[in-house]
Amino acid sequence: MSPHRNPHVKVRFPARKRIAMVAHDSRKKDMLDWARYNKDLLEGRELFATGTTGTILERELGLAITKFKSGPLGGDQQIGARIADHAIDIVIFFWDPLASHPHEPDIQALQRIATVYNIVLACDRSTADFVISSPLMDEPYEKLVVDYEGARAAQVDSLVPPGKGE
Repeated sequence: MSPHRNPHVKVRFPARKRIAMVAHDSRKKDMLDWARYNKDLLEGRELFATGTTGTILERELGLAITKFKSGPLGGDQQIGARIADHAIDIVIFFWDPLASHPHEPDIQALQRIATVYNIVLACDRSTADFVISSPLMDEPYEKLVVDYEGARAAQVDSLVPPGKGE
């Protein structure tokens, strides 16, 4: 990485936060209880969820939720793609760390992509409570994201300088 290149890019979270909610089967009741408790704070946000979790929350709480596929069917990856496009700001992911999951690589990929893009990632109820009640939830916020794309482009340029492949 060039010492003169900024290693970060700034990405602005909008005032109306975009929140993705995911819960493993053993944690769906916890997610419903949490969302019920925080319903007033969730209203007015743009909400996303994996299929079953979103259907439960929508049916039980009447919240408008964009639903992706179930996690094992690609929903975790759909959320990850939205994160990579800077279209999701926060992930509330109630996962079961003591259970074996057939789609474990997808779960790890979602957690990794959230970290790569400096997304707020709450994996338990107390963290989710602190996040949803933060004063930053109602105002724009500028985050710094490591410029992995810039580093990749510089690597390509070092391997094949521009204009040399013609």
